[in-house]
Amino acid sequence: MAGLEEVGIPGREFLREALTNCSDPLRAIEEFQEENGILLPSLRPMLPLLDLHGVCRLDFHTSVREELKERLLQQIENLGKQEGREKEKKLKEMLQKSFPVIKVPALRPVVMCILKNMDHVEEKYLKQLVNDKTLYKECDVQVKRQIWQEHQSLFGDEVLPLLSQYIREKEEALWSPLASSSSSSSSSSAGGGGGDASSSSFFGSSPKQRRQGAVLQQLLVMVGRNVVLYDMVLQFVRTLFLRTRNVHYCTLRVELLMALHDLEVSWE
Repeated sequence: MAGLEEVGIPGREFLREALTNCSDPLRAIEEFQEENGILLPSLRPMLPLLDLHGVCRLDFHTSVREELKERLLQQIENLGKQEGREKEKKLKEMLQKSFPVIKVPALRPVVMCILKNMDHVEEKYLKQLVNDKTLYKECDVQVKRQIWQEHQSLFGDEVLPLLSQYIREKEEALWSPLASSSSSSSSSSAGGGGGDASSSSFFGSSPKQRRQGAVLQQLLVMVGRNVVLYDMVLQFVRTLFLRTRNVHYCTLRVELLMALHDLEVSWE
């Protein structure tokens, strides 16, 4: 596994070199297993019992790793809830030791959890996350906010599809009832008022209800309490409005501002 050697754990390259230079490959593999297995004297006598039950060593070590990982993740989350410099210092030390194994899929959640709980991630780590699309996609939004502040194009890649979806949904809500009412005008004319009832889907909901829309809520999550990202969203909205003159962008700007007000967000 790439990255293990960087934290002092013999990995694939170490084993390849050992097999290349040894005279007895089977003995070399056995020594590697003994040196890198779970080094608990009390556990050694139990391993033959697992063999009798058909539990292979890979399954055993994988289950132990997963159990330890879950406990470590919980400890990191508990540490992240604390306040003060000591929390940030501990997380920084943990990140420094664990970041080299971020490309090991089984261990990546631990590194991502540390990053998520840090108030500030150093630029050297953010650059590596940006340069690897897989790592970037798996980052928590709290980490992505720090990335987006320095990489407006990445933020645009995430935001612009949402803005397009917002406009599309507004247009559909406004015009689809009119289209359906015109197609059934002959049948609705006898009863009267059919078109008004259909258009209520756009005009009937209250402003606060409209602010609960999925797109707007997703934008709120992305912006958080970050004034820089909020200004970026407004810049995108302003540019698109000037380009298209679509009044729904004005509505979006107001709804976003009021939604932040609902959450009692104040810019520091």
